[in-house]
Amino acid sequence: MLQNERELANAQEKLRLLEASYQEAQLESSDDEELRNAELESLKRFIKQLKEEIARYEARQPVRR
Repeated sequence: MLQNERELANAQEKLRLLEASYQEAQLESSDDEELRNAELESLKRFIKQLKEEIARYEARQPVRR
């Protein structure tokens, strides 16, 4: 669970990097399709988890004007 703005910024950067890795993995061809699919699933799971953590943190923050 994210506790402050610094952790939020780190999570957003990690999310950006994971999404870039996912895009690259989708474009790469592989001799082992099962391994490639496992890698994509793992990346998707981490991406989803980070998005949920970011959303929970942002939902707890007061509305800024």
